[in-house]
Amino acid sequence: MALGLVEPWQVADVQMDMELNKVTIVVKYAARGAAGATIHGYEERRWRHLDTMQFETIIQATVPRIRKTDGSTEMLPVPWAESKTRWTLMFEAFAIRVIQNSRSLTQACALLKLDWEGAHRIMERAVDRGMERRQEDEVRTLGIDEKSFKRGQSYITTLVDLNPKQPRVLEVGLGRDCTSAKTLLKSQSKKMRKQIEAVAMDMSASYAKAVNEVLPKADIVHDRFHVSKLLGEAMDKVRRGEQKELAKLDDKTLNGTRFFWLFHPKELDEKRLQQVVDLFQMQHLKTARAYYYRLRFMDFWEQPDIGAAQRFFTQWYHEAKMSGLDPILKVAETLKVHLGGLLTYFRHKITNAMSEGFNSMIQSIKASARGFRNFENYRIRILFFLGRLELEPR
Repeated sequence: MALGLVEPWQVADVQMDMELNKVTIVVKYAARGAAGATIHGYEERRWRHLDTMQFETIIQATVPRIRKTDGSTEMLPVPWAESKTRWTLMFEAFAIRVIQNSRSLTQACALLKLDWEGAHRIMERAVDRGMERRQEDEVRTLGIDEKSFKRGQSYITTLVDLNPKQPRVLEVGLGRDCTSAKTLLKSQSKKMRKQIEAVAMDMSASYAKAVNEVLPKADIVHDRFHVSKLLGEAMDKVRRGEQKELAKLDDKTLNGTRFFWLFHPKELDEKRLQQVVDLFQMQHLKTARAYYYRLRFMDFWEQPDIGAAQRFFTQWYHEAKMSGLDPILKVAETLKVHLGGLLTYFRHKITNAMSEGFNSMIQSIKASARGFRNFENYRIRILFFLGRLELEPR
């Protein structure tokens, strides 16, 4: 009854090994055939089952190999496990929950009394199962982003469903060039590709080309946080250059201010805000002017519609051109080239914030595993934890 066996499967024996803390349940098939097929032979198989109290429990069965009407043979399916596996359905379901709730795979292996290969195989099977069951009807917007894989120039690309109700990683691909991105996008079903309305990304030409080729009807939305990063980097270049110039004059005005400029004034405490205000009033400071252009551009995203946003950008671009700050000028030119992708934000209001959030989680997965040598193992781990998949066997 505990195993849920039905005729002609029967429990023939139960063997206990007190020294090894192991229980073996011997199951037999008490019939001469199956659904019009004859038995061609037998094969002894063993499956790990849920522990019985503190005893590791094994199901052992001599499984018939049946000959079908067309002359071919196959192993008769058993009711307690899927084909080609060493664990029962109940054990796999339990193992998946333990792995999901453990701090590391090492800890899960210790709790389950499994080796690493066994635990990884359970995760791999769970991901395959989940990917087959995954629903795609509500996927309308995607995020595509890069993440480091190994040291050096080794990257993966993540494809994220930006549905705010259930954001999830849809797939992971090796590399960040156009070919890699196209392969990743083509890995999704034709049905899903046809319903995609917009894709959020940075200003990578490779990603844009891949989206234009594979999803020609989808709008490209350049991520606002990537734009903020570009402006922040440009402002910091101005600060570093100016600080060197002031150091030659023994002027320490900018010393210790590096982190002030990284934040919006609303994010600073009263003391630091006053310091920024004091620096801002020194109109000769190039860094203060660069900070202004960065803050000023934040208002772009608050415009009511595309028309207003375009007018705002034209004004901001004109001011930036007149700034005389080379790093700001270069970013302004970059944004002008990609203005179309900036303006589509007002049609879809999506960003890659969710993708960036998943990148942080992926980094935690990577740190917990102390890195991955094999991309496929990395992919399985990401989809297992971040894919919102239905992982457990039914």
